[in-house]
Formats: sequence, structure tokens, C-alpha cells
Amino acid sequence: MSWNVQEDLRKCLQSVLEGNAEDGLAVWVVDNASTDGTVEMLRHEFPQVKLICNETNAGFAAANNQGLKAADADYYLLLNPDTVVPEGAFAKLLQFADAQPGAGAVGPKLVNPDGGLQHSARRFPTITAAIFRNTALGRLFPGAASPSHYLMTEWDHDEAREVDWVSGACLLIRRDALEQVGYLDEGFFWGSEDVDYCFRLHQAGWLVMYNPEPIIVHAIGKSTSQVVIPTIIRTHRSMRRLYNKHLARNFLSKALVGVGVWVRAGLLIASYLTRQLLARPRRLSSKR
Repeated sequence: MSWNVQEDLRKCLQSVLEGNAEDGLAVWVVDNASTDGTVEMLRHEFPQVKLICNETNAGFAAANNQGLKAADADYYLLLNPDTVVPEGAFAKLLQFADAQPGAGAVGPKLVNPDGGLQHSARRFPTITAAIFRNTALGRLFPGAASPSHYLMTEWDHDEAREVDWVSGACLLIRRDALEQVGYLDEGFFWGSEDVDYCFRLHQAGWLVMYNPEPIIVHAIGKSTSQVVIPTIIRTHRSMRRLYNKHLARNFLSKALVGVGVWVRAGLLIASYLTRQLLARPRRLSSKR
């Protein structure tokens, strides 16, 4: 799925096609109504890529489902356009998946462009993790245990293991698992669709595995940084949907958590707008 990340997508496809052209590899790009020349670039530079062009932004889950439904394979790989895949990475993922027949999904190690680890294999989220992670309370209490437990920071992420969920930025799904569990829940426009899918895999009896052998570079947020406030709203709407679907015990808990989710979203939006306002005088003064 791609949206207005032409240059990142170009680098991603180059890395895929030049270093991972395995037999039987078919690459699909679902473009969510980009306006930056992405479609023209794809048609001119990557004619071998199969392209689906949406007239509107269908969201992450729906766009990925379009690709999944169009393809036909033993394994399906969801891959964000802001990734760079090293040579031989797909072969390592496939070899690992073949050796783990009980694994419905496998995720690789993800790192930032500077080489720093992304905690892409995590435990399922909790209310306390949401309260302290990336919030003012988390900055006031940096030693809070919940975010660390959620991110599995006690583990160095250097060995393969079963985990609760892995990031959809690079997610290998077994055909048998897809046929049993179904496609991504399109009620998640952006965010939490990978957590939801891993919940469903576990419920169906499949394992979710993390394999550190292929190391994929992932530049987080190249699309979402273009629309910060809508992303905050969509992410929190997805958080609420995930809680209601898998974690809520009763109507009261849904109501209370729903209020908490939107308070959290409002505070994050206020924090973002405040930072923008504080940065504006510095930008103006720098032009003088």
C-alpha cells in the first residue's frame, strides 16, 4: 500500500527487485490515490510490477486486502513502501516459515535508518501501556513498567521466538492461515490492523513468530507525517475498535475506555498544535 511516498517506494522496489527476485515472486503495489506522481513513476520505471490504483484513499487494511485478493501464492508478504529490503531477505523469511509449519505469520527484525532497533515484536497492548506510552504521563514517569513490558524491552530481539504480534510493516502470512482467518479487518482504516490480525491468528490456533535473521530498514511515518491530526484521530479510532473487539469485558468497560481513548487523542492533538505554535516564531525569525 502506497500513498504519496514516491521516492521511498522507488527505493523499496529497487531493493526488492534487485536483491530478492526469487522464483515465483510477484510484486503488487496498491496505490491509495497518490498525487505525487507515484503512479506515473511505477508505470515508467517498474513495468513488471502489478499495479492497482484507487481513486480515493481506501486505508491501510482495505488496500492491502486488494493486493492479497489479487495475488495467488503459498505465502503473502505485506510490505510498507518506506522499507529497504537487503539482498536475500525474502529467502530467509521463507526458509524460516517453511521450518515453522505452525506459524501463521512471521515478522523480521525492523531497524530505523540509523540502525536503531524498532520494537516490531510486542506483547498485546494493555490500558496502562496506552496511558504511559507516548504521553505526558509517560514523560512524567519515564520508569513506568507498562510500556517496557508492552515493547518487550527486557529482550534484545536477537533470537527467534513466538510473540503476541509483529508489525504489519513487513509481515509474511501463510496461505493456509489466510484462508482460515480471512483478510485484514477493513474497519481499521489506519493502525492496529496488524495487532487485530495476530489476535485472530492466535484465536485460530496459529503461532506468530519473530525471526531476526532478515534485517529490514523501516523509516516510520513517511505517509502519516503528512497528515498528523487525521492520523492521531484514525489511530485512536482503531485503538478503540481493537479494545472493543478483543479486550472489553462489558458495555461499561467499552464506554470508559472509549472516553479515555478520545481524551488521549485530544491531548496528543493539543500537544502537537502547541509545538507547532511554539516553533512558528523561530521559523519567522530565521528568515530575517
